[in-house]
This record gives sequence, C-alpha cells and structure tokens, in this order.
Amino acid sequence: MMPIKLLSNYSTFAVLSGKRLASTKSNVNIGNQMKILNNDKKYQQVLELFDQFNEKNISQCSNWIIIQALKACTEIRDVQGGLKIHNLISSRLKYDPYVLPSLIHFYMQCGDVSRAESLFNTSTNKTLPIYGAMMKGYIKNNLAKKAVNLFKDVQNPDLIAIVLLFKACAELGTSEALNLVKTVASNISQNFHSSPYVLTSLIDAFMKCGDVKNAELVFQTSTKNVLSIYGAMMKGYIVNNMPNKAITLFNEIHDPDEVTVTLFFNACAQLGTDKELNLVKTVASNISQSFHSASNVLTSLLDAYMKCSDVTSAELVFQTKTKKTVSMYGAMMKGYIVNNMPNKAIALFNVINDPDKVIVTLFFNACAQLGTNKELNLVKTVASNISQNFHSSPYVLTSLIDAFMKCGDVASAESVFRASRNKTLAMYAAMMTGFNKHELTEKTIQIFNEIDHYDFYGKNQTKNDFNLLFNIKNDCYEANIIIYLCLIKSLAQIGMLDTAKSFVQCIPNICLSDHRIQNALVDMWGKVDSVDEAKQVFENISQPDHIAYTAMVNSYGLNGMGIEAVEFFRKMPKEHNRESTYVCVLNACSHSGLVDEARSIFNNIQMKTEIIYTTMVDCLSRVADFEEAQELIEKFERDHAPSVIMYTALLSGARNDKNSKLAQDIVDRMHKLFPDFKNSLVSASILLANVYASSGAMEKTTDIKIQLHTSGAKKKVGLSLTEVDGKILKFRAHDRSYPQSDELYAEVDRISKELIEYGHKYDASWIIRPIESDETIESVLCGHSERLAIAANFMFNRKPKRIQITKNLRVCGDCHRATKLIALIRQCKIVVRDANRIHHFHPNGQCSCQDHF
Repeated sequence: MMPIKLLSNYSTFAVLSGKRLASTKSNVNIGNQMKILNNDKKYQQVLELFDQFNEKNISQCSNWIIIQALKACTEIRDVQGGLKIHNLISSRLKYDPYVLPSLIHFYMQCGDVSRAESLFNTSTNKTLPIYGAMMKGYIKNNLAKKAVNLFKDVQNPDLIAIVLLFKACAELGTSEALNLVKTVASNISQNFHSSPYVLTSLIDAFMKCGDVKNAELVFQTSTKNVLSIYGAMMKGYIVNNMPNKAITLFNEIHDPDEVTVTLFFNACAQLGTDKELNLVKTVASNISQSFHSASNVLTSLLDAYMKCSDVTSAELVFQTKTKKTVSMYGAMMKGYIVNNMPNKAIALFNVINDPDKVIVTLFFNACAQLGTNKELNLVKTVASNISQNFHSSPYVLTSLIDAFMKCGDVASAESVFRASRNKTLAMYAAMMTGFNKHELTEKTIQIFNEIDHYDFYGKNQTKNDFNLLFNIKNDCYEANIIIYLCLIKSLAQIGMLDTAKSFVQCIPNICLSDHRIQNALVDMWGKVDSVDEAKQVFENISQPDHIAYTAMVNSYGLNGMGIEAVEFFRKMPKEHNRESTYVCVLNACSHSGLVDEARSIFNNIQMKTEIIYTTMVDCLSRVADFEEAQELIEKFERDHAPSVIMYTALLSGARNDKNSKLAQDIVDRMHKLFPDFKNSLVSASILLANVYASSGAMEKTTDIKIQLHTSGAKKKVGLSLTEVDGKILKFRAHDRSYPQSDELYAEVDRISKELIEYGHKYDASWIIRPIESDETIESVLCGHSERLAIAANFMFNRKPKRIQITKNLRVCGDCHRATKLIALIRQCKIVVRDANRIHHFHPNGQCSCQDHF
C-alpha cells in the first residue's frame, strides 16, 4: 500500500503541474494541500494553487484556504499578494473573526502597522486571536508600549495574551512594566502557573526588568522546570551580569539542548577567564555530535574561545567546518578585534562572498582599530560598494562614522552623519567621541545641542519622566549614558566652570547616579577648577572603584593641592592602586615640590613601569636633583630600552634650572638614542634654546632657532579658550581674526603698560623663533594666546572677579610672571589650565603652583 505522505505529495504535484484541477475537491482538501506546502516552505506554490482555485469564484474560498494563502504571503513578505487577497475578501472582513488575525499578522510582519490598526479598529467582533495578532505585531515592530496598552482592553485574557504581555513588558524593561508584570502574575488563574510558556515568559520579564529575585522565586516554586525555563533563567543571569549563576544552573540540567548549551558558552564568554575556558573545552568535547553542526552553538563556542583569549582553539573549530555561516564569520571577526588582531578580521572579511550588515559593521570596527590611511582607503572602498539599504542601518552608519573619525577623516564622518535621515543616539555618540578625539570640543557641544528632546526622554516626556521610566537595563538608558559621558569629557577638555555647571544641570538624576557618570564628573570637576564639587560627587559614590579614586587624586594634584592628594592616596584602599593612580599622586608631588613624599611612594610601588619612572624623574628634576634623577634613569635602563619621555622630563628640569651644560648633554644623548623621534627632538631643541637664552648665550640660541626654521620644524600653535558672558571664545597666538581685534589689542597694550609700570621685564628667552622686523620682544610675548584671552575678559568687563582660561600648551615663564602681576594689579583671580596643571593666580600676586611649573 502506498504511504499516505507519498499520496499527498503525488496529489500536490498533480495539482501544481496544471494537468487538471478536480472540481469535486472540497475546500478542505485544497486547504490541506496548501498547509502541506507551507510546512515544506514551498510558499510560492501555495500562492499558485490559491490563484488557480480563486479564479472561478473567491466567494467559494473557505477561511482555511485564505488563511493558508496569507501565511505564504507573510513568510515571503509578498506585500502585493497580501494586498490582492485583502481586496478580494474586503467585504466580509468586518464580521469575520477567523481570517482577520491572519491578515493583521501579515501587515504587522511586513511593517505596515497603520493598516493592521485600521483593520483592528473597524472590526466589530474582536476575539482573543485578533488581540493576540495585534499585540504580537506591536512587539515585532518595537511598539511594546502599545501592546501593553492593548492588553488592558482584553476582558478575559487567555494564555497567549498573557505570554505576549510578559514579552512586551520584557521589551520595555522599565519599573512601570515590572509593576504591571507583578500585578498580572498575582491575579491570573492558578492553572496558568503550570504552563511552561507562561512561566518562561514571566521569568524573562522579571529578568529583563532587573528583578532577579522574583525570577528566582518563580523558578524555585515551579514544579515543571522544562528546558525553556532553564534557558530563560540562564539568559536572565547573563543579561544581569551574573554569568556564574548561569553556569551553576547549567550544571543542574541533565540533558541540555542547543539553546542551553549556547547560553552556557555565552556565560563563559562573559567571564573570559582560564577557569571558564577549561569549562568550555570540557562541555564542547562532551556534547552531542549533532550540536557541532548547529550554527548557533558553533557561533557561541567561537565567541567563548575568543573572549577567553584562546584564538587558536577558535581558529581550529572554524577551519574544520566545511559549512561556515555568516554568524560564524562574525564571531571570528569580532574575536579578532577583541584580541587586537584587526588585520586578521579584515583578511577574513575579504573571503566572505555576501557580507551582511553585522559583518560590514565589524569590518569598519577593525579598520577603526588600526586607524591608518591604508584602512581609511579600505573603509571608503567598502562604503561606496555596499548595498544601498546598508546605508539606512544605524549599526552600519555608526561604525562607519567611528571608522572615519579614528582614521582621521572628520569631514567624511560629518558627511555621513548629515546625510542620514534617521539619526540614532549611537550615531550622535560616535560623532561626539570623534570630535573629542580630535579636540574639536565646540563641535561636540554643538552636536549635543542638536539632539532632539525625543531622543533623550521619549516623546512628550520631561526629565523627571525619564528618571521614573528608565531603569538600568534599558538600551535607551545605555545610549544616553554614552552621550553624557562624551559631553562630560568635552566639558573637561574645555575647562570652563560655568559652562560645565550649565550642562550638568540637564543630566537626569538617574544618570547622575550611574557610577560611570560619577567617575567622569569627579574628573571633570577637577579639571574645571572645582575640587569641592569633585569631592562632593566622590563622597556620593556608593562603592568607589579605582577610576573614582584616581580621578580624585588627580583633581587635588592638578589644582596644586599636593598635600591633600598624598593624604587621600594614603587613605584609599590599596586594592584600588593602579599605574594611573601612582602617576597621578607622583605628579601631584612633582607640581607641589613634595620630593620626600614622592620618594616614599615610589619606593613602595611593587611594579614600576616606564611612565612611573618618568614621573619620578620629573619630580626630581623639578627640584634640580639631577644626580638622583639620572641614577633612576640608569637603573631603568639596566632592564629596559631607553625612554625618550624620561630624557625629556630630565631636560625640562634642566631648562627650569637654566643648566645649559646638562641640557646640551641630554640633547646630544637624545639625538644618539632616538634619531627617529623627530617630534621629540624638535621639542628638545626648543627646550635647549630656552636654556641658552635664559643663561645669556644668545648666539647659540639663534643658531638653534635658525636650524629649526630651516629644517621646517613647526612649533605647535598656542591656543587658549575663555568664557565671557556665557560664550566660549578661542584665541590663537597673535590672533587678528577676532571681530573686535583693534579693541582687543588696545587692551593688551594697556595691560602691558601697567606691567612695565609695576616693574615687569619681558624675558626674550621664552621666544624660540626669529623676531620679525616689525616685532619687538614685548609684542611677541604679549601676543601669546593666554594674554589675548585675559585681555578679552577685561575688554568686556572692566572689573571681573574671576577669569578662567584653558591653554593647549604649557604656560611660558614670562606669561606666568606676567599673569601673577596682572592678578595683583587688577585684583582679580585668574585660573589658567595649561598642558600640565591648573594655575590659580590670586589677587595677592601669588600662584598656587608656588612656581613649581
């Protein structure tokens, strides 16, 4: 006897071959044939069969046939086919509760929410399946809030409606959603609590709303812990950064499936230690062989190996698989990037025939990691050749912007950003990060001001609403954190206290309680001359980490509070000491002349790195203890290659001490040791010229200046920022581009005359370029950018109480002496942050650095 399945296939073939369509076949038979074809994913054949049947009379088509036809249209996203069916049956839809859910589902899956809503609104008989189709569609289209609101209209929700509600709440992840989950879970029929579907979605909702305890309670009280429930718990632990709990739970599962094995590998990847690597290897060698052909399992296995730093094992698994999926290529590329092997990621990209958006995104990330002109050209080539629909992907565009920025092509990044119609917060963040990297802080602020209120708080919501609705698991929250971190960094770079205060006020309270924001604020307040604000933020951090402690030490040190920095350092927990912490506290000692304290700290550091040695050399050199400084360099060089920054620190001290012989010896040695370090050698020559000039050897100074000039070496142009009447003004050295330039230089002249009257003598040793015929020593030094910034403040306000300036270079000795005198003459506090520290020039004519600069 011929098997039933074979008979069915034979009859289907007969129909599709078009030999005949038996008129005697019932609607049921046609519908069943269409269902079989749908199950076999032969969707086009389903539609061909439907067309043949309804040619005679659509009124004869049963609901069963129409539902199968709509399913086929949905699966292949045949919009025109679905519209055609809709038009054919439009007259009966209003009263038909059976076909309507399928048609709504079709529109929702195709992204046409408005048509689905129109059908729902015109329906006179709204059944549970219709509500279910709408809720599922809203979730699919990232409109979970609408799904939640719709659920409230359902009179007697069934199991499916409750599951969909929990899914919608999980998508929202807010405290409001969590409260709704708790309310519904406590009120639903007891028999629902025995459904694994309900329990799985309930646990998932609790986990994604950050309520791990309630999820665990549901799991522990459940008598039917099926694999899907274990999976929801494991996934929840991973989402809530509790991978150890996910691993422990996995060990309780007797017969794990692909999903739980995949989650186990994900948990191990999140930890990324040798212990987890061994666990991964053990499980990988013991799981069913069929798992090794499952793409999702292999992808997570590759990811786990890569994040546990076992690149070799990942490559071995990848190379032994003949059928490589795009997701596996993605895991390998991402792994290479994580392990600082971007060249391998780029090479792998070149063998992929049809890269998807994820692969292209990873390619741009790899190029960004290298950041050279070669990679910039690759980025431009790929960007111009990828499918046009990729250019509408926020992930692709964000990584493209980041790649352009990190490869130094700011203009191309701006072009991509401006051309995008749907800008996401991640794209804004990429732009702001890039501008900060290239010290274009005014553009960072400009981009921040362009972000729509909607993007931050949601439509028609205030800052207070944001504080209530967003919790720590919300993706939008994370995007906002990145935006605010970029903003705070730019404010720190600008260095203006009033500007910082005005922008910090717009940060929502929930973000202000985030430890990353708090750490950034401690750093920022210290850099804008507000140690008290930095201290207040630090004291409000519940569990300060090494970043917070280091930022606080640096805040004290930058502002000339060396003793406070040392005291704070000695009180902080030893486990938070890092290289950066030691550097900051030694710098604080260096800038306050606390040599004995620096020696004590340095001698107790177990692992002394190059930068730690350099900071100690700098500290000794500033007090002219050159013998000990050179002994320290010799000690370092016994086990390490010579360090150019160490010699530069020593030379800087020789310049301060006007020790021309030592300075010349250091420069000669630097030329011998570091012949290829052109920029460092130019800086060394400038310092040497300063030394000779300060000791009166003008002939040697002139020779060095001529050599620098003829070699084409260019000194970095001085740039100063200041804030006047709420506006940030920027001045370059000898800047004549300012609209009120004549008035500005008139004020410069007034200040200069006052300085001379008070006995100031301009020091030519700080001029390291030839003086032009139309210049004088006075005009050159008075043209320094910070002098112009000071003059601008007095031009707009004759008696300011406080002036604040940020300068990109170190303040020269002449400007330092002049600014002390200006503060005294004009009885005004002047705060200048230069490349090294913050100088507080007080109205008594003293500076906080006590001339340790």
